[in-house]
Amino acid sequence: MQTLERDVVIIGAGPSGLSAARALKAGGLSVAVLEARDRVGGRTWTDTIDGAMLEIGGQWISPDQTALSALVEELGLGTFERYREGESVYISADGTRRTYTGDMFPVGEQTEKEMLRLIEILDALAAETDPAAPWNHPRARELDTVSFHHWLRAQSADEEACNNIGLFVAGGMLTKPAHAFSALQAVLMAASAGSFSNLVDEDFILDRRVAGGMQQVSERMAEDLAGDVFLSNPVRFLRWPGESSGTAGGAHEGGTGTMQDGETGTTAITDPIRTTAVTAVAESVTVHARYAVMAVPPNLYSRVSFEPPLPRRQHQMHQHQSLGLVIKVHAVYRTPFWRDKGLSGTCFGAGELVQEVYDNTNHQDPRGTLVGFVSDEKADRMFELSAQDRRRAILSSIAAFLGEEALEPEVYYESDWGSEEWTRGAYAASYDLGGLHRYGKDQLTPVGPIYWSCSDLAAEGYQHVDGAVRMGQGTAHKILAVDGQG
Repeated sequence: MQTLERDVVIIGAGPSGLSAARALKAGGLSVAVLEARDRVGGRTWTDTIDGAMLEIGGQWISPDQTALSALVEELGLGTFERYREGESVYISADGTRRTYTGDMFPVGEQTEKEMLRLIEILDALAAETDPAAPWNHPRARELDTVSFHHWLRAQSADEEACNNIGLFVAGGMLTKPAHAFSALQAVLMAASAGSFSNLVDEDFILDRRVAGGMQQVSERMAEDLAGDVFLSNPVRFLRWPGESSGTAGGAHEGGTGTMQDGETGTTAITDPIRTTAVTAVAESVTVHARYAVMAVPPNLYSRVSFEPPLPRRQHQMHQHQSLGLVIKVHAVYRTPFWRDKGLSGTCFGAGELVQEVYDNTNHQDPRGTLVGFVSDEKADRMFELSAQDRRRAILSSIAAFLGEEALEPEVYYESDWGSEEWTRGAYAASYDLGGLHRYGKDQLTPVGPIYWSCSDLAAEGYQHVDGAVRMGQGTAHKILAVDGQG
């Protein structure tokens, strides 16, 4: 067992943890990054499957994601635009296939009016909402205690319009059924992207990719941290100078912090943060540090045994956060056959098994790659099938959009983050009904020397790589500011 002394120990070598480590080191603090996997990148992973380079995890950059764009440029990486020329395909609720151009699905006149009206309502709510504090919206409790499914139907009786609007948040982002999360959670998703209009514009959200794969962002940051990143080292214990399991937990501010007692509301003075110590015990490394950063999604906090246990508020909060479920399907063809038909490869169908399809062809690759998504309850049904039957069903769904050529890819692969040991879901955590306004204000509050940093807790860039980078850099700046006061 190797024992290290560092200023900060960071748990998780994804974009958030590595961004934090890089900023902390630039600020003069020593770091150690402990990663459970045998690779860096977290929920970004570029792998070669049967000779084809595939983006197993997060991959896109939108124009508003300035933190990620700046980092990509700083690291010397190039980007390219997603292919989007030609007509898109829409399959309506009655199964009718139509091609179209522009932003709006080719729906009936009344359904189009309802979709535009719902977008307008959601844009207005998003404009009123601070993505860093959605719980402060004057109607936060009202919006957080009704499911997005039922909220939509309270606004409109047009079922196709409701399903189409729901698609962009439920299947496309949170990967949960729309009845499983609140309207406030949906508004946060929109506010984090700048507006709901941005969220439904696939040409905005899915704009560019990193040539060679998004995982390179983490790999290059890790190169800058040579000797400070320890792979295959899941953290088993995190020992910190807590009061007791009955305390609610609070942040250290400057040299001295306070912790509110959960039972009595009394205040206990803690030691100055510069004298506190946190010890992370991993598989083959033990790190003694003055601060710790948990740079993993909230559903993995419980994989670490905290000694003493975290305060009650943390325990309750984490029980109300969970990741969704999605199958990201990759199909590689000898050529991008859909382009010869004048099609962009972009396809939507809220009632279809595969609700979204995009051209995901790699930079300067003569082959054609499609990526499709099977979310939430549809994914549940697919995992009840054999691998062969699941492949057949998914490719048949894609073929309904683009033609029978889609049935015979040269390479077929399913990204299943729900079964990945150190992720267990996709794309990011969200709260159950009522959880966001109830617990959100405390989700980033440090507990003693322990800080929280991941895309799941981001404001701008929530659940995107950009949000992970923002969180890592922001967490580092908080620690550097506190450390400078000690």
